[in-house]
This record gives sequence, C-alpha cells and structure tokens, in this order.
Amino acid sequence: MEIDKAIRESDDRRLKTKYNNAIYVIQRALALYSFEEVAFSFNGGKDSTVLLHLLRAGYHLHKAAKKQSSGDPKDAEITHPIRTIYFESPSAFPEINSFTYDTAFTYKLEMEIIRLDFKSGLEALLKAKPIKAIFLGVRIGDPTAVGQEQFSPSSPGWPAFMRVNPILDWSYRDVWAFLLTCKVQYCSLYDQGYTSIGSIHDTVPNALLCQSSNSEEKFKPAYFLTDGRLERAGRVKKFTSQTLSSSVSNGLNEDSHMKSMLTASVIAVGDEVLFGTVEDRIGSVLGKKLHSIGWAVSHVTVTRNDIDSVADEIERQKSTNNLVFIYGGVGPLLSDVTVAGVAKAFGVRMAPDEEFEEYLRNLIGEKCTGDRNEMAQLPECITELLHHEKLSVPLIKCQNVIILTATNVDEVNREWDCLIEMTSHNGLLVITGPFVSKRLLTTLSDVETAKPLSEINTGFPDLYIGGYRESRGRGGLIITFEGKDKERIRAAAEALCNKFHSGAFSEID
Repeated sequence: MEIDKAIRESDDRRLKTKYNNAIYVIQRALALYSFEEVAFSFNGGKDSTVLLHLLRAGYHLHKAAKKQSSGDPKDAEITHPIRTIYFESPSAFPEINSFTYDTAFTYKLEMEIIRLDFKSGLEALLKAKPIKAIFLGVRIGDPTAVGQEQFSPSSPGWPAFMRVNPILDWSYRDVWAFLLTCKVQYCSLYDQGYTSIGSIHDTVPNALLCQSSNSEEKFKPAYFLTDGRLERAGRVKKFTSQTLSSSVSNGLNEDSHMKSMLTASVIAVGDEVLFGTVEDRIGSVLGKKLHSIGWAVSHVTVTRNDIDSVADEIERQKSTNNLVFIYGGVGPLLSDVTVAGVAKAFGVRMAPDEEFEEYLRNLIGEKCTGDRNEMAQLPECITELLHHEKLSVPLIKCQNVIILTATNVDEVNREWDCLIEMTSHNGLLVITGPFVSKRLLTTLSDVETAKPLSEINTGFPDLYIGGYRESRGRGGLIITFEGKDKERIRAAAEALCNKFHSGAFSEID
C-alpha cells in the first residue's frame, strides 16, 4: 500500500511514531466494530484528508492481517468501500466542495451527503444506518477537542455513537509532514495561504504567510507556517456586544468605550513563601508595574505548591474577568505544579506541545525530549505562547491567565518589558493613563483622623484613600491618595488638610 510504504521509507521518526499510533487506533476500532458499523466524517480539510489516507492504510493492514490469520485470500479483498459522511453547506468554499467530490470519485468512496445541520443530519443518518462509531479528524488544537480521548462517546444530548480520533495527538507540523511525505492531493486553498478553513464568511488567508510583490498580495502555501499554534490566525472573529465587553474587561483588546478601570490579580505559588523562608518581592514589583499602565490590582495571594490549591485560586480569580498573573512553581521539579494547576482550573488536559518543546530543546538540550517530557506539556486548546527574542522560553498565556517564569526581580523586570513590547505590536494589554498618588504624613492619632477621613472618602469615591502606620524612619500615620486624576487627588488631600489645623500634615515623596 503506497501510504504505508511512503511512511516506512521516511527518515522522519516523529512522523513514523504518529503514524503507527494512528494506525493502531484505526485497527483497534475495526476490531471492535464491523465495517458496516463505522463511518468517516470528511469535510475536505487537511486533517480529514490525512485521516482518509490513514483509514485507507489502516484498512489495508487490517485486511492483510486477517488474510494472514485465516489463510483465505478473499479476506484481503476490500468488499465494502469506506462509508463517508459529508455535510454539504452553502457557505463552504467551492474549492472544498470540488476537492471533496473529486476525492470521493478517485477513491470510490460511498458518500452520505447531508444537507442538514450537523446534529440533525447525524440523527437522521444513525436512524437509517447501523453506524456505531465515526472516525473524526479532531486534533488537540481544535476547539472541539477539549476533554476528548482517542475513543470518546458522543456528548450528552447527541445521537449515541463512539467518536474515534486517530490523529488527536497530531500537531499542525505532523499533518503537513504526512501530506507532503505521502504526496497525496489536498485542497488547493492551502497553496493560497489558507491554514485553517471554515466557511466563506469567516476564513481568509493567513496574514503570517503574506508576501507582497509590486503592491500585489501573495501568500505562501500553508506548510510554510512555522508556528502551528497560529494555524487559526486566518479565521475572522465576529464580535458581539457581549464578547466585546468580556474581552475589554479582561484587558486583552482596546476599545473606545472600554471601562475606565482595568483590574488584575496576582498569584504567587510557593510553600517557601508561606513558610517565611523566602520573601516575595515579585508581587509588589508587578503591582507597581500594573499601576504604571493604568491597571488596578484587585487581589494578591500566595498559594501552596499543590495542583488543587493552584487550581482553586485560579478558578476564583479567572471567574471575575480579571487578568491573572501567576508565577512560581514552573519547571521540572516535583513541586512545580503551576501549569498543571492552570489546566485543572480550566477543566482541560495537559498535552504535549511541539513548539514549546523546541524552545526547551534549545535551552537544555536533548534532556527535554521524549514522550514523557513533562515540561513540554501545556494545557490543551487554551494555550498561546508569547514569543520575544529576549526570552529564551516564551511566556505562557491561557485565556486570561499569564504564566510568568520569573524567579527574581531582575527576571520579572525583563519579562514585563518584553510583555509591554509585545503589547505595542499585538495589543496584548490595554495601556491607559497610569495611576498617580500622593502621600501625607501626620502625627495625629487614628482616632482623630478616622471620621474626617471617612467623610473625604465618601466625597471622592473615584479615589483609593487609605492609611497605614510607617514602620521605619520618622514614624507617624501615612494617608495615601491614589487615582488617575491628579487634580482630584490634589483636591481630596486639600479637603482633608482643611479639616485640621495648619501643619497637621506634611507631604512626602
């Protein structure tokens, strides 16, 4: 069989491993179900094209094994073509439709063409056919892959069938390595810069593959995309008022109507901080830096080196729509559980990440390779790597949680500077007017200042007004005023001073 032969002759060890694993899943499914009970969902995309040829190879090997065990030559003959399900949509690209029908003709596929929505179409098909399992081209990076295994029953409320996912652990790179190694046909749109194809309404060529020549936009083929994580960068996002509000409250996109206050939470992970062995200085540095770009810090906490503790704390903070910064507990040690805690908080699995492993390989060599490389495992489907040339390893972003690898002030300063530089290019953080502050020192007692200070607080609800006792130096009570309007801060400080005799307060800093 030409597919199996092409892979066997390849020098790509990773591709061989992925191929063997996928063939095992296919053969396992064919052993569990009769051929009439399985089907293949084909949509003309690159992933389902890979799966089509894996099924051809897997079926060929399955029949060859039956022939060898039975000794009957008829057992090696393909007596039933692959039942293929195609959901035809009016919003599909013409190239996708043409490629799908041409492929069906070439390989003599028995096409079940469905023109209903996916769920209704499946219900009708499964009533008419004895289908118990459907092969799907789902990969870890797909939005629908969360929580799925290679064999996963259909979701509650859907028709009952087994979802079989032979390429669940394949990366974007693996898909193209297979297609190019096996020299099989794929949809022509991929040669025009499309890297992930949806409908004609939400799909454009990936701008990362654009190469302009004489004012004409041209695009490299999809297999030139070096970072598979950006595969879906050609999908056009459609914003509703609800999603826009959510993204603004997370501070991930700027809009003229955004709320005036952006908030962040800071989480430190480390038993050594809780034990008092190490003083956490990173949290205070992050607080100052966030204030410098107009963000309020609503919560700072320290949690144990424990997956459940990390997950619980992130769960509390991410649900507030804050942007969450977490640091500590990142690395190869047993106590480094932060990334796993993030995955648990979002209810997703840890999965191997090819791009991240490449960075680790450059940093620590071949010690990071292998199937059991825990450091190269990241939360599936929700992870984005934040690349910067000054960082040996990219920062990790999981929705509204940013994982810092810094272990000291110098490192957090560097990571923050890189984060701000990235913001100027991709709008990662909203940068607004910085917080400004004023501090007044007094020898008055807390009792004397309590009521007047409460009245000032009521009159200036837009400011943070508080007080604390100075532990070093001159002693006394320090009253703080923080906000974004210098004039409001000046007015509040003046109003407080007017309630007492001249000289009761002196300005510091």
